[in-house]
Amino acid sequence: MKPTLTAKAVAATLCVVAATPAFALDLLEAWRAALANDAQLASARSQLVSVRERVPQARAGLLPSVGAVAGVQRQYVDASVSPRTVDFNSQNYALQLSYPLLRLQNTEAFEQSKLQVAATEAQLAQAEQDLVLRVSQAYFDLLAAQDNVETIRAQMRAISEQLAAAKRNFEVGTATITDQQEAQARFDLASAQEIAAGNDLEVKRSALAQLIGRPAGLLNTLRPGTSLQAPQPAREADWLQGARDNNLAVRQLKAASEVARRDIDRQRYGHYPTVDVVGSLSRAVNPAFSMAGLSYNTAAVGLQLSVPIYAGGALDARVREAAATHERTSSDVENARRQAEQAARQSFLGVNSGLAQVRALEAAERSSQLALDSNLLGYQVGVRINIDVLNAQQQLFTTRRDLARARYETILNGLRLKAVAGALGEQDVAQVNALLAPPAAPASPVKPAGGVSPASSTGQRVEKN
Repeated sequence: MKPTLTAKAVAATLCVVAATPAFALDLLEAWRAALANDAQLASARSQLVSVRERVPQARAGLLPSVGAVAGVQRQYVDASVSPRTVDFNSQNYALQLSYPLLRLQNTEAFEQSKLQVAATEAQLAQAEQDLVLRVSQAYFDLLAAQDNVETIRAQMRAISEQLAAAKRNFEVGTATITDQQEAQARFDLASAQEIAAGNDLEVKRSALAQLIGRPAGLLNTLRPGTSLQAPQPAREADWLQGARDNNLAVRQLKAASEVARRDIDRQRYGHYPTVDVVGSLSRAVNPAFSMAGLSYNTAAVGLQLSVPIYAGGALDARVREAAATHERTSSDVENARRQAEQAARQSFLGVNSGLAQVRALEAAERSSQLALDSNLLGYQVGVRINIDVLNAQQQLFTTRRDLARARYETILNGLRLKAVAGALGEQDVAQVNALLAPPAAPASPVKPAGGVSPASSTGQRVEKN
């Protein structure tokens, strides 16, 4: 017979299960889900498929074209010989061939189509990079919102514990009613903040769910003590050069500018003659003047020269229009380069300043913890008042929240820096994902010195005496 679990064993098992977090979503999984569900990326993919069809369309202008013609006509003939009137059906069939030997406009159109495909491929790559940034932003925004809620709830637990201690000390005569009232006011303020933070959390959760196409539950969080790396290469000039040369928006506009430049030549070639090889094979049946009917076959092949002489000024106007368009696209390329440089400089400085801020906040966290411990001890021996402890707790929790946000923003700036240099890809998402780990089980609230149990840890108002 199998042994039965004792009540203690069952309780211990349930505690372990409750403390174990459910399957959590990581950044790499969120990005891959967004790849399959994002509407903007799907639009960019369809656009590329559409533009690629322009290449065979333009190539058709350089290849032979063959057409067939068939016709039946009812004819009435009034002749001077007998029979004087003839009423009959005539038939004709023809196969026509045209092969362009010299059509410079079509050659330029073919080259333009390939450049348009290159621009659209860069557009799709940029859409994929933008998706990485949008998913990462939504992911870390949700983590920050979770941190904010957890910070406020931790403050409420600590305040309720301090309130319980103040009430107890007031009852034994070692503290005044003011300590209790101050703790109660802090608790009420934290309760209001928790409501606002909870609403913001749901908004951020909905934003991530919209991107990945499914509900966003638990998220992997940054590993404790995560060390963030400085950007490589470490020189700002290298990133600026990469942004000028490889930024995807710049590449799109450079391709568009080259299309516009070739369009000038294409319009100018409208003044040039064209040469085609033409041929035809035809058969005609005309039963007008014989019982059996007259039929004949013809075949012809030759060269056809076409020389434009005057088109009312339309060709010159098109050339001027194409030249102006090229000037505009050239200015757009230069503007995109400057914007890319500025974005690279801003992201590079953001990463470095973020790393410095993280180090400073890590030191501030240690100092705030020491200050809280000192205030708790001082409150016990009577050299600190309740408000000192509450302020120390507020400072510690705020510092921890700001430290997490500084880490998130530094990571995002690193991704933005690679994106502006045209180097952001799945491997970068995987590197950031390696910094994440499943969320740990909620920690037990830390009791202040003296072992006073919390008066309320559920977020409910603690009533005054």
